[in-house]
Amino acid sequence: MSEFAYCVAGAKATRIDIKAAMEATGELIWIHLTSNNEQAQSWLGETAGLPDYVVDALTTTESRPRCDALGEGAFLNLRGRSNEEMTASDPLASVRIYAVAGRVFSVTRRTLTAVDDVVKAVEGGTIADPGDLIAEFASAITEELDPEVGELGDELDDCEADLDADKVFELRRKVTKVRSTAIGYRRFVQPQRAALEKLAALPCDWLHDDDRLHLNAAADRAARMAEELEAIRERSALMHEALTDLRAEQIDSRGLLISIVALIFLPLTFLTGLYGMNVEGLPFAKEPWAFDLIGGVCIAITVGIIGYFSAKRWFG
Repeated sequence: MSEFAYCVAGAKATRIDIKAAMEATGELIWIHLTSNNEQAQSWLGETAGLPDYVVDALTTTESRPRCDALGEGAFLNLRGRSNEEMTASDPLASVRIYAVAGRVFSVTRRTLTAVDDVVKAVEGGTIADPGDLIAEFASAITEELDPEVGELGDELDDCEADLDADKVFELRRKVTKVRSTAIGYRRFVQPQRAALEKLAALPCDWLHDDDRLHLNAAADRAARMAEELEAIRERSALMHEALTDLRAEQIDSRGLLISIVALIFLPLTFLTGLYGMNVEGLPFAKEPWAFDLIGGVCIAITVGIIGYFSAKRWFG
């Protein structure tokens, strides 16, 4: 289990041993655990003395962004970027936060890159209370996700600019990947907005007006990202339909070309097959100029059929 704790007193933040965190005093005590086993449950329940329902919320395996008022405190679950390999259905790592006056517990199961930004803010002296810490988490997570969403839109723009029948398979793979990623992100970004808005509205004494403003700003950014992801999803669906239509047109044009070639050679095959039979009675079969005649007739038929198709614009 990877763990650390900070004690903020005045304008100074000190990193302390987690074993001494529960006895430390200050405006803010932040305890962070990274775990995927029962060790964190044991510490939170026995050493920290948190209620079972809080421990379960902090250490649950499957989670989605939400916010709940728990007594005098609040529980918040957020999703953000991770430098670990994630699945398409679960592309964002979670951080579970339980905050009360003067104390914050946070737990992650996978590496959350926003934690480093929050640690830098704490060590830089810009975090003074639990409200500041949670607002910093929300801001750091949304600021990291915003460029990711923008890149998805840029990739889709490039696919639309390169729309070509000869690149159907390549473009379809790119569009499918963008759409899958957008759906995975939107699954968590949409409820994250609601969670941040709910937290900003909770009547907690340790949440100050500036904290609520920062939370609402993060919620607005999450709402904008959710709208952008929905637009990407719809554009991807339209792009997929356009690629399907292009592929169908390509197949139709090639099928038409094959049909034209078959129609040209059909009478020629009949004529040459007829004179290729070893039977008596074929007209001009014994004449020395018969081959030239048959060749000329074949050329005339070919020119006539091509001219007819050209006049009907079957080639265009």
